[in-house]
Amino acid sequence: MSEDVRFVQLTPPGSACSIAVGEGLTRMAPGLLDNMQVLVTDIEEAHEDLRGRGIEVTEIQDMPWGSFVYFSDPDGNGWAVQQTTPRTAPAEG
Repeated sequence: MSEDVRFVQLTPPGSACSIAVGEGLTRMAPGLLDNMQVLVTDIEEAHEDLRGRGIEVTEIQDMPWGSFVYFSDPDGNGWAVQQTTPRTAPAEG
């Protein structure tokens, strides 16, 4: 494309959706992107994988609509990882 554009395209297996990260893709300054979200089937596995890669990640937070962990990438952009099915069932009352 040009010397001013360098990027990596991330596409989960079987997905029609991608995320592109790199230089020359936007005029937005690094660290201004917040609330990027990735869905996973196993939040505990994702949490351990992120920690195993040396990424500072929050503890797992369980909510009625799913379980989440949060982290920031090296540029300071905020990411949420969500398991859409909560790990814990809501309390019966």
